[in-house]
Parts: sequence; C-alpha cells; structure tokens
Amino acid sequence: MKKSVKSVKIKEIQRQQCKACGCNYTVKLKSTAKPQSLKKQALHLYLVGLGFGPTGKFLDVSNVSVLNWIKSFGREVETLASESKEIAMVEADEKYTCISPKKLLLNMDCC
Repeated sequence: MKKSVKSVKIKEIQRQQCKACGCNYTVKLKSTAKPQSLKKQALHLYLVGLGFGPTGKFLDVSNVSVLNWIKSFGREVETLASESKEIAMVEADEKYTCISPKKLLLNMDCC
C-alpha cells in the first residue's frame, strides 16, 4: 500500500503528501548536470576559436550552456587573479622584426 498520494503541482513539479502525517514533499529528480570534463572540452574548443553555437552542436548541448560555462570559467580565473597579489608589475621587452623581399634588403639600412 502506498504511503503517499499526489498533492499539488508547483512550477510543473509534482508534490506528494504523506498519508500518515500530511507533510508535502517532492521526489528528487535525476540530475541533468553535465560532467566537468565536458565543460573543460567546451572551454578548449572555445579557446581554439570555435564559437558557442558550433561548440554546442559538437558536444550536443545548447549554445547558451556553453556560454554560461565559459562565463563561469572566466569568473573562476578572475577570482584566482584577484587572490594572487605576489606580482605587482610585469615588464616585457619589445622585439622588432623586419620582413621584406631579398632585393629590398640590400637598400634598407635598418634591417
């Protein structure tokens, strides 16, 4: 014999009511969360130049999910960067390169 009966629906989720005490509860639904490895693969595809739409189609998820995953990775990097205060300033030297045909190199003094 069942110990509960269907009660009301709230936001399209069916609630149950216990026959003994009258308490309402919901049955836990199966999680639809995607694995972290899939999210990392989406980040990698985005970083190599694939857009949100093609990445979503390739991984069989929505492009909005890919966008949200990329944003969350960005927030994580932002918090890590704000926590790390070891380096105050970084300098980089500049490198100039002159590329031109060989016949023009004979006339150029700078290269």
